[in-house]
Amino acid sequence: MNIKIISKAIISILIIFGVNGCTWSQEPTTLKDAFAGKFHIGTALNLNHINTRDTADIRIIKRHFNSIVAENCMKSMYIQPREGEFFFDDADKFVEFGEQNAMKIIGHALIWHSQLPRWFCVDENGDNVSPEVLTERMRAHIHTFVGRYKGRVHGWDVVNEAILEDGSYRQSRFYQILGEEFIPLAFQFAHEADPDAELYYNDYNEWYPGRIQTVVRLINTLKQRGIRIDAIGMQGHLGMDGPSIAEYEAAILAYTNAGVNVMVTELDLSILPSPRRGIGADISTSIEYQQQFNPYTEGVPEEAMQEWTDRMLDFFRLFLKHEDKVTRVTMWGVSDGGSWKNNFPVRGRTDYPLLFDRNHQPKPVVQELINLVK
Repeated sequence: MNIKIISKAIISILIIFGVNGCTWSQEPTTLKDAFAGKFHIGTALNLNHINTRDTADIRIIKRHFNSIVAENCMKSMYIQPREGEFFFDDADKFVEFGEQNAMKIIGHALIWHSQLPRWFCVDENGDNVSPEVLTERMRAHIHTFVGRYKGRVHGWDVVNEAILEDGSYRQSRFYQILGEEFIPLAFQFAHEADPDAELYYNDYNEWYPGRIQTVVRLINTLKQRGIRIDAIGMQGHLGMDGPSIAEYEAAILAYTNAGVNVMVTELDLSILPSPRRGIGADISTSIEYQQQFNPYTEGVPEEAMQEWTDRMLDFFRLFLKHEDKVTRVTMWGVSDGGSWKNNFPVRGRTDYPLLFDRNHQPKPVVQELINLVK
């Protein structure tokens, strides 16, 4: 056979398969590969993951995600259950897992009114401590905690869920004792503990106009005072009835126009009917079980699952549209069986809010998401 003909055939094959020198070009087959260069794709780890009990989920995490956040083990009631007594065993394992798998590690959360140890804001009689005492307790907690992982944790949810939907401040003990100043103090202490770490404010129902207005004002206040804030964490606990894509986009633009990035930090999409619109993620909410709120105990009809898939894809299209502003999208869990949405806001439900099903298999939406970027 003519050598020139053979050479041309080989060149044609190389072109077809996208070879450049010795590098073969392949279509992405995982979420993290598909969104590489767009934004990090992350998930939340629970104790079953951190302690390597859920091996099926762990395989998914390693294959598809390049960022992790701790679902619970970094919250203050677990880190410092008694004043001056720190428990880092689970947090250490979490950070080590991220390092071993070259993942962007996110700490969640430093100051939050919920899952807070009882001693933190009160004296031995249960009365609110003085502003000076609470300030020192915050400083000690944040300096010790953030300082332990200095240079290892990429960014921190410094303050979580401090502002209500109408734009007013939540009447937490932090606010009762220190007023609005508790937020700048928390960001200041976190920056002191690790000057290179990114710092975020994180909240749910982040598309409500009142909340947007106050969060933007908070961003401006911190910046005017020279206090670091890098991004707003938009939790993204979504329902089939809301928010609209337009509402969500308006929030992204409002926050980024204020001079920070946006991260979708706790994404899940409940397919179940909600007792009311906009419940969000206030874990104190508990609604009595009713069968009408749990219609899919034996599985989801094909038509309903297609609607769920389409809505999830619409949100990812929005994130890709603003990939210059969105730096991370993190799922709040790995597979449906381990999602907190099975018990919130109605306990005992069977929900399907994540990208992988109860058998740890990818739903059709996973390949659809990969195709979005192709």
